[in-house]
Amino acid sequence: MANMDVSLKEMMAIDGAIGGAVVDYGSGMALGTIGGGKELDLQIAAAANTEVVKAKLRAMEALQLQDAIEDILITLGGQYHIIRPLAGRGGKGLFLYLALDRGRANLAMARHQLRTIEDKLDV
Repeated sequence: MANMDVSLKEMMAIDGAIGGAVVDYGSGMALGTIGGGKELDLQIAAAANTEVVKAKLRAMEALQLQDAIEDILITLGGQYHIIRPLAGRGGKGLFLYLALDRGRANLAMARHQLRTIEDKLDV
């Protein structure tokens, strides 16, 4: 099992990573961040993407979908943003957030690596 700091470092090792965070979607607070900088304010991204997760959960409830979100992908002109709610016993109410440079990232590989990071994360 990996702690949050190790998991964040692994997120930044993904090809094309700009920044990453572990976020509590109840409060919108980032519990841990790495990267970002002038390109991306991770505190704002954490709070804003909390609303994305909540909106999708509301939509699933309204549609009476008995399923779970695996990940949410936001594709921008120059970036990919992946939101991955944690499914493990200790991760309820948390999500991983990863921003990638679209020109340097392999989206399929990044999703696979993020799933592996989630599986090892112990919160």
